[in-house]
Amino acid sequence: MSGEKSQKAGDFGLESDKQLRRSLGKFELLYLSLGGIIGSGWLFGALYTAEDAGGSAILSWIIAGVLVLFVGLAYSELGSAIPKSGGIVRYPHYSHGGVAGYIITWTYFLSAASVPAIEATATVTYLSSLVPALTVNGVLTPLGILTAYLFLLFFFFLNYIGVNILGKVTHGAGWWKLLIPSITVVILLIFYFHPANFTLGGGFFPSASNVAAGSSGIYGFSAVLYAIPTTGVIFSYLGFRQAVEYGGEGRNPKKDIPFAVMGSLVIALILYTLLQVAFIGAINWNALTVTRGNTTVPVTPGNWTELGQTAISSGPFYQIFKLAAPLGLLSLIFSGWAYILLLDAVISPSGTGWIYTGTSTRTMYGFATNGYLPGIFLKVGKTRIPIYSLIAATIIAAIFMLPFPSWQSLVGFISSATVFTYIMGGIGLETLRKTAPELNRPYKLPLARVIAPIATLAAGLIVYWSGFATLFYVITGIFLGFALFFGYYAFKVMGINKAFSAIVGLVNIVVTLVLAFEFYGATSGLTAANNVAFLIYILVMAGLVAFDVGVLHAFGKGEDVKREITASYWLLAYIFVVAIISYFGGFGLNPVIPFPEDTIVAAVVTLAAHYGAVKSGFRTQAIQDILEETRETPP
Repeated sequence: MSGEKSQKAGDFGLESDKQLRRSLGKFELLYLSLGGIIGSGWLFGALYTAEDAGGSAILSWIIAGVLVLFVGLAYSELGSAIPKSGGIVRYPHYSHGGVAGYIITWTYFLSAASVPAIEATATVTYLSSLVPALTVNGVLTPLGILTAYLFLLFFFFLNYIGVNILGKVTHGAGWWKLLIPSITVVILLIFYFHPANFTLGGGFFPSASNVAAGSSGIYGFSAVLYAIPTTGVIFSYLGFRQAVEYGGEGRNPKKDIPFAVMGSLVIALILYTLLQVAFIGAINWNALTVTRGNTTVPVTPGNWTELGQTAISSGPFYQIFKLAAPLGLLSLIFSGWAYILLLDAVISPSGTGWIYTGTSTRTMYGFATNGYLPGIFLKVGKTRIPIYSLIAATIIAAIFMLPFPSWQSLVGFISSATVFTYIMGGIGLETLRKTAPELNRPYKLPLARVIAPIATLAAGLIVYWSGFATLFYVITGIFLGFALFFGYYAFKVMGINKAFSAIVGLVNIVVTLVLAFEFYGATSGLTAANNVAFLIYILVMAGLVAFDVGVLHAFGKGEDVKREITASYWLLAYIFVVAIISYFGGFGLNPVIPFPEDTIVAAVVTLAAHYGAVKSGFRTQAIQDILEETRETPP
């Protein structure tokens, strides 16, 4: 079969990188990261985490914060050494080439492109406390969706003006976004705090009776871990990446990126833990009711599962202040602060929304620099931002709004998809230490050989704890991405015949979708075990991936194609092995391996993947381009 003329799989963005405006200072990068962290997560995360983990929800924020700190350390070195806009999706391409790089880039894109939609959704959901017609049971109505679209347009135009103004606006809004939750914590901890709330319903950890029946079905300490990726905890922390994503537009990114990444994470760890403590301690159980059938009845104190069915669901902290029962002047203070929180419900998510609109823009830009999308997405407009990437990112966010018109319906998927890509932080750090030792590293992480695998382990375990139901959607999304891979990169860069490559891409879409729908139905919507259906799903998907790899091996052209394919084996194997452990583990449909033994198995597999990935990494053409660019550009 005839092949197309292939291009070298290098870095296609070296020229367009030079056109970007380098205007972001140290604190603007810090507030981009902090602004990405303090958004809808602080408005809703405390409620949903308490709903699943009860009083022990505070441990979810602490554990997640510590784990993400290790991931942040890895990206601090990578961002400092290679400050590129869209950096997180470019580093895997530098370390492992086009196949593994594409899988990570596509998965990251799925999450980044949907965040502006979730922030607009959060804003409108909170506003429904004043305009009830915007939502029904926490889901946006047509009027709510239209209102959310107006917010998306605002995010677009603020980004279009340029990164200089965006950075200044974000810096200013950042002070507000930091002060309002901090003052909220102080007010609640000093004036309205009930320590007994932490052990209501059977103790500090959730029991089978007060959590499992109504929410996750997981209780005890495992509920603490399950809450990390599924209730908004990890979603909130993921904003640290902004400093890395905007790195190519920083004035002195080699020094400022580590400061921004680690500074934002430390602040967030302290703030979010205190917010969860304040929220749980301030719940006025006596004021909560829930509707069962046609009857409104009081909520039993400590029945955490029903929190999301009460008035609190429309605006957790707003309702906490409205339902509190202090006397005298304190009552006026609480009522006034409740309306300040409604104003913040517009500012905080909107700030995160416009930041992530820029992030998804730079993700698409990074997509194109790797050669996975046409060069039009590299085009820098008059305001020196990737204009066509911005337009596409806004349209995709609007599309995401339609099937996921509620905050919680999106957050678990976004969190797991993003953290899945973060396994490349530690892997990329250690791989590039091996394949590009001469790379200038202004910030060189001490004990990298110890911290790098811990960073990979942290990301891998968070993904595993999300549970099989969430992981299934992530894996399905990953394999659907092979259609785009064969639709462009395989023929454009790897030299496979264009028509044949398109047919292979179409086969991937059809088989993946049919298999996913059949498995979904056979497991009653991912709620009941069906071992036969799972075996069929795994075997057919493995066969499809083997077919894809065979096509690349047989028809790919170019000196690095075989190395790129080989460098992806560890990732493809890891996806399948984690899926199997997840299905049979304590967070799966058929928990043959109980918690915590399942987590130990997942940890061993993740560490094996880390060292397999480091061993398979090679000196790609893309990292060679970066090294040559560095030698040509004076410091």
